[in-house]
Amino acid sequence: MLLATAYFPPVSYFALLAQAGDTVWLDASSHYVKQSWRNRCRILTAGGAEDLNVPVVHGDDLFHTPVSEVRVDYSTPWLLKTRRAIATAYEGSPFFLYYRDALWELLESRPDTLWELNLRLIRFFCAKIGIAPKLEALREFVPEGGMPDDYREALHPKRPDTVLRDLGLERPYWQVFRDRFGFVPGLSVMDLLFNEGPESLCFLK
Repeated sequence: MLLATAYFPPVSYFALLAQAGDTVWLDASSHYVKQSWRNRCRILTAGGAEDLNVPVVHGDDLFHTPVSEVRVDYSTPWLLKTRRAIATAYEGSPFFLYYRDALWELLESRPDTLWELNLRLIRFFCAKIGIAPKLEALREFVPEGGMPDDYREALHPKRPDTVLRDLGLERPYWQVFRDRFGFVPGLSVMDLLFNEGPESLCFLK
């Protein structure tokens, strides 16, 4: 299986990780792309779905830089704003307090690159959910469809995500603001974990 790196990836990303039987390759060679899950995630707030973004250092050749070398820009207070947004959105969820401190510690470690930040987040959520895929960096260029189970383009905030439906896992789970919006799909895995806790694994399998 081949996936792009992702920041607080969507639930469907972890459904794929939960189904993976062999090594999961994370594409480290492709160039940075704007408006993808590489540096954004989606949470559910009192006002509806909201995207959170990670700013990156814009060099002269950013869009020809391998995603594994893109650096996070810590010169603005985005980290504090992100923590506040997550806390405000999920302080009413059943399991947020169980995971909050470890998550804040991870974010405050301030990895230099977007790749390392995302990898730590992916491993964090895998551990909390209870899955242990073998994650490896793919550093050689592979064209789209050049490997079996290439999901790099299947998961994108601007395109329909059919992964859960294709896996037979498309169903609602409990959400904090369900009384306002009904069930909202396509959110970050943090939405699932903070609301379902240990039951997240059952949802993904």
